[in-house]
Amino acid sequence: MKYVIRSQKIENTQAIKNYIESKLNKLDKYFQQSDDIEAYVSTKLNGRMQTIEVTIPTKHFTLRNEVTHEDLYSAIDIIVDKLERQIRKNKDKINSKISKTFIDDFYQDEEESEETIVKRKNIELKPIDEEEAILQMNMLGHSFFVFKDVNSGNICVLYKRKDGNYGVIETE
Repeated sequence: MKYVIRSQKIENTQAIKNYIESKLNKLDKYFQQSDDIEAYVSTKLNGRMQTIEVTIPTKHFTLRNEVTHEDLYSAIDIIVDKLERQIRKNKDKINSKISKTFIDDFYQDEEESEETIVKRKNIELKPIDEEEAILQMNMLGHSFFVFKDVNSGNICVLYKRKDGNYGVIETE
């Protein structure tokens, strides 16, 4: 796996980079061609709390998680455990859906503007069914997901409800 490690308001020493890489190497066993995969790691300092975010886009799905902790090394341990749990939890679903097309997220560096929009993402919408959308949303760790419905061709928003179920907003 290749690593792109960035930081904000914190210096990533070589020891931190080595620790991140050694911990994320545990995930290599879950990928067939791990040399072709890039892991995007971002560390941030917010007061006394340190945040690490890891995004691993692959051809069929995107793994993402974020952890905030007082100790960066503890946050690294926690995030690797969370990512590994995500993979194991969804392994059967991923393997059964691997031949189908998932939505591909393309992350870009965003600049803050004077407006209220602080982040912008461009996504390529490929037709998927609701079950695949739920899987992808859970893999990303998000509370909503935008997708193009394979049956109707409409753009839909899948969201997690407070009662633990899912809702879909469909455009016409």
